Amino acid sequence: MNLLLIQKPGNDLYSLLLASETSRNILKFYPPERVPHGVRVTSASLGSTLSLVSELRWYIRRYVQEVLFEIGADLYCTHDLALEIYHRDESLARPWPYRRLLGLGEEAVSVWMEPAVKKRDYLHLLPDSDAVMEVWCSETEYLEAQANIAP
Repeated sequence: MNLLLIQKPGNDLYSLLLASETSRNILKFYPPERVPHGVRVTSASLGSTLSLVSELRWYIRRYVQEVLFEIGADLYCTHDLALEIYHRDESLARPWPYRRLLGLGEEAVSVWMEPAVKKRDYLHLLPDSDAVMEVWCSETEYLEAQANIAP
């Protein structure tokens, strides 16, 4: 299980985590890997990854824009959905109706996707992105986002 921490603009999350004795102690069994837009941390299970996020919450609040859990090859989910999966409130199935695309560039930009629409149909909305990731979300996150988008 990989944890992907997308850093806020202007931060070097990898250096910040290594500079702090506290975060070095938290990560001593999970060596972080620098990636273009943040840090990837590999752990053995979803439970240990959720615990790691809990221990890193101070750093996440200050320096991280997105916390993502890799649930498949180039497929990620949010913290809320990871908690639902862990507590067995949700089981994943394709096609997943609650999704968004996350475009990574100077800043991370999200585009919410309609349930039956393919990823490729939204790529034109993220032209300045260095990378685009599909992120599965909880139903609650999706409905809240739709309520905020609606006129």
